[in-house]
Parts: sequence; C-alpha cells; structure tokens
Amino acid sequence: MDREFLIDLFAHFGPVMIRRMFSGFGISADGTNFALALRSGLYFRADDATIPQFEAEGSKPFQYQTRAKTVTVASYWELPARLFDDSEELAVWARAALAAAQRAASKKRPKARKAGKKAADGKVAKRKVAKRKVAKNAVRRVGKAKRAHRSHHRSQ
Repeated sequence: MDREFLIDLFAHFGPVMIRRMFSGFGISADGTNFALALRSGLYFRADDATIPQFEAEGSKPFQYQTRAKTVTVASYWELPARLFDDSEELAVWARAALAAAQRAASKKRPKARKAGKKAADGKVAKRKVAKRKVAKNAVRRVGKAKRAHRSHHRSQ
C-alpha cells in the first residue's frame, strides 16, 4: 500500500495524516493514530466495543514474529478485505476505530516521564543555585585573600 492509495481509500472518511511507521504507515485524524498500514495489511484500532465486529468478519489481531515468539497486538485488528471495495462502509469502520483510539487515549494517565522531567528540572535549578553560591563564595575567598595579602605587604 502506498500513500496515494491510502489517501484515496480514506476519501469518504475525511482528511487523514499519513506518516511513515515501521514497515508501512501510521494513519491518524485529529491528532490520534487509529490505523496501521503495513506489508501484511491494514489494521484498525479496536477495543471491547469494536472487537466483536472484527471477530464477526473473521478478522484477526495484528501479529508479528520476533526471534523468540509471536507477539499479538490486541488493540489493532485486520480490516476485512471486503471493505477495500466499499469506501463508505470503510469510513464507518474508520470512525469507530478513531473513537476506540480516542477512548484508549483518554484512559491513559499522563506520562510519568513528564512528572519526572519536572522533578529533574527542579534538581537542575537547585544545582544551578548551588553552583552560583559556590562561585560567589570562591570570589569572596579570593577577594579576602587579596586584601589580606595587600595588608600584609603594607605592614612590612
């Protein structure tokens, strides 16, 4: 599947963003990724509300092989082949996939990395303050030493 084919395929759905991903493309709308177009097929995001539709069509979840095992990604299911010829019904399935992706995104908690980054930023700020204090103290010590040296020479 190439980019132009995917744009035509989603014409009834509406505008989509198509980005290179893995061995194919990630497809998103409204900033939410809801489909994967890979060598092995087109996969739509699914959840408890939409998986029964995929099962009724005989679809399977996305799978890939590692050296050690087969990994199943239960959140993406293969689009039934018949929908490639029915762009209006494909649009209905795409809207359901987008809704499933949005539901999944709303359930996710904010990434811990962001909270960690704020904490790290606080540590960086504290280190900067500490470095400034060390630098100020060093300047004071140098100034004291110079004054002591001058006064020692004056007294001789």
